Amino acid sequence: MPQLYGIQVLRALAALMVAVHHVQADAGFLAAKAGTAFTPSHALPWNAGVDLFFVISGFIMVHSSAGLFGQPDGARLFIARRIARIVPLYWAATTLFLLVLLASPAMLNSGAPSLQQIAASYLFWPMANAAGELQPVYSLGWTLNYEMLFYVLFGAALLAPGRLVVPLVTVALAGLVGAQALAGPLPLPFGFWGQPIVLEFAAGMAVGLLRRNGHRLDGRLRWLMAAAGVALFVAASGDGWAQTSWGAVALRGPAALLLVTAAACGRNVTAPSALVRSLAILGDASYALYLVHPFAMRALREVFARIAPSETGLFIVLALTAAVLAALAVYHWFERPMTKVLRRALRA
Repeated sequence: MPQLYGIQVLRALAALMVAVHHVQADAGFLAAKAGTAFTPSHALPWNAGVDLFFVISGFIMVHSSAGLFGQPDGARLFIARRIARIVPLYWAATTLFLLVLLASPAMLNSGAPSLQQIAASYLFWPMANAAGELQPVYSLGWTLNYEMLFYVLFGAALLAPGRLVVPLVTVALAGLVGAQALAGPLPLPFGFWGQPIVLEFAAGMAVGLLRRNGHRLDGRLRWLMAAAGVALFVAASGDGWAQTSWGAVALRGPAALLLVTAAACGRNVTAPSALVRSLAILGDASYALYLVHPFAMRALREVFARIAPSETGLFIVLALTAAVLAALAVYHWFERPMTKVLRRALRA
């Protein structure tokens, strides 16, 4: 399957957006320790990298699994491949988090989880923590709880005729959101699964169908769509309604959809530049970057807290650099080899 450089670049940018969101919180911690001022950037809603990830995920499931539609073993192969791709690194990150929490609780500023919450975290099952937050032990895993819901629905739909896969998953996601909106708050896990953000998976699947059916856009239209997507992201960085669950999806969801459509439905008539190829490499490691960056940043924050807490600008640059390098190392030496091993073990 040909490399979709635009999608890979968006994956890299999505992970970097989340990293920027978190590094600014650490920079604020350092500034407070030094007694200096730090004003975070709100040029973009940095946590909207998650919205980009969800739309991309919907697209990739249709694009990469097209050969499984209507196949007798399609559902099993799909679920096995998703387990091989997602589980090893997330379980490793969760285990590392628990070890750091055990060794140095103050470093993570997190309460001790119960055994039930730990089990739920490893099983991707939504559960409230001691503070009442619907987060797993390693808090970044909240997005993976949604991803696993999507994978289970997609895998189940692969048992049906191929033409019904996307409609069935879309109806299931819309049904969860509709039930939560009309009859909520629903008990867990349905109250968690029924949040409007899951509709972004359906939006991504629609883009996957567009590309699969041969729809291509010319360069000017794609650039216009990308510009409109960025403008919507900027609009979503404000306060108020834009930060509610429906407001965020109403602005950030279409923004991500425009960007993913522009990236996915190109004609691929020109060779990518060196910058695009470099970002595509980081896109390969975007899952690692998403899960690993807090460890790299927090370790560097502890160093800066002791030697130069007022140097927040330098900290941000070095922390993002360290996160990228750590992600590339983890991808090449852990994530990719483990995925291959597990796929062989699962005959996927």
